[in-house]
Amino acid sequence: MNIYLDIDQVLIKKDSKPADYVSEFLKYITDKHNVYWLTTHCRGNAQVTAQYLQDKLPDEVLPCLDKIKSTNWQTLKTEAIDFSQDFRWLDDYVMQAESNVLAENNAKEKIILINLKSEPDKLKQIMNII
Repeated sequence: MNIYLDIDQVLIKKDSKPADYVSEFLKYITDKHNVYWLTTHCRGNAQVTAQYLQDKLPDEVLPCLDKIKSTNWQTLKTEAIDFSQDFRWLDDYVMQAESNVLAENNAKEKIILINLKSEPDKLKQIMNII
């Protein structure tokens, strides 16, 4: 399965600290799935994204970042999603236009919205369902 991954409010909290269970989560998804960055921090260059995260994530997960592929999109994040493959998209917010694209592709159930403030253990929960 393809996993499309946002960073802010998904892997990193508002205070720039790592989300709870981020190490276990990144190790799990990069071992089990094809993972892609779907974030404003990556528009075609995964190396830039890894550099952005170097001082924000625990050192033990930095090798996992090398396994995550880049995406490139202009306006909507959905431009980078391969709808011909099974996927999950992890993000803290989806614009209405992106939600419409998901609906048009019968994929509204593929988005997993994350709110680290109200569900600090969400990454742990996700490992049990993907």
